[in-house]
Amino acid sequence: MKQKTKVGIAQIAPVWLNRKKTIDKVVSYIKKAAKAKCSLVTFGEALVPGYPYWVDLTDGAKFESSMQKELYAYYVEQAISIEQGDLNEVCAVAKKYKIEVILGTIEKAADRGGHSCYCSLVYIDKQGAIKNVHRKTMPTYEERLVWATGDGHGLRTFPHEAFTLGALNCWENWMPLSRAALYGQGENLHVALWPGSVRNTIDLTRFIAKESRSYVISVCGLLKRSDIPKDIPFASLIKKKAPKIMGNGGSCLAGPDGKFIVSPLKNKEALIVAEIDYNIVLQERQNFDVAGHYSRPDITQLSVDRRRQSILKLKD
Repeated sequence: MKQKTKVGIAQIAPVWLNRKKTIDKVVSYIKKAAKAKCSLVTFGEALVPGYPYWVDLTDGAKFESSMQKELYAYYVEQAISIEQGDLNEVCAVAKKYKIEVILGTIEKAADRGGHSCYCSLVYIDKQGAIKNVHRKTMPTYEERLVWATGDGHGLRTFPHEAFTLGALNCWENWMPLSRAALYGQGENLHVALWPGSVRNTIDLTRFIAKESRSYVISVCGLLKRSDIPKDIPFASLIKKKAPKIMGNGGSCLAGPDGKFIVSPLKNKEALIVAEIDYNIVLQERQNFDVAGHYSRPDITQLSVDRRRQSILKLKD
């Protein structure tokens, strides 16, 4: 088992609200990461097809708004359906280059009817198989106007080289019990997916690393006003209301000692490549191991329901 491995952090902007073109861009960055000898490449929250920035710019809470209905319908159309094979190309390139992928998506979930959007991070292994779809357990603030709440099904970890890999979406990373659910499964390489904001990653990345004595990747997206395509509904209005920069990045990497290995990168597309060493995890666990020798399961325990939730239970 290799003690050291290279990880890739793809800080990119989507082709906003265009599933196909954004997936093409994702595939190109997977190839770049493979060329750089990365064993894992990560992408930001909701990258395919993009974060719903229009909600905050167009009175998204107005009830029975024909504009909000049209924008929502367009968003659902551009969301990914795993069952219909929308990620097949991503899986194929992961398999070809033997590289693991964590990708932030908007998912229209067939097991929930296919009409609602979930902020879902997808984990693809080196054989190109989708091994986990974690739906964000609680969308944040205005996100609740377009995203449905997820469940605990995706609170899972996976072996990655010598490491144990886990991931959470955006403000889920603030939730101590969600983090603890992964710590208890042996996580020591954590990926935090964000739409793009240095203010979110600059403190929390180092805190989670220090708390868990793990490597922590924060991977962010980008979006500028000039990235808004002309062919989406109400493009001119959204551009008029949008600030010059909506997502400014902030991708970074902290080590198990809580120190930055890569400081937050702002306003720049890049594939960040860094080497991580499992032995450093073991060194830092010597004096503190949150799920191991420093825990007291006889006093406090966490119960997690990992069943996929649905309104329908068929008995044929």
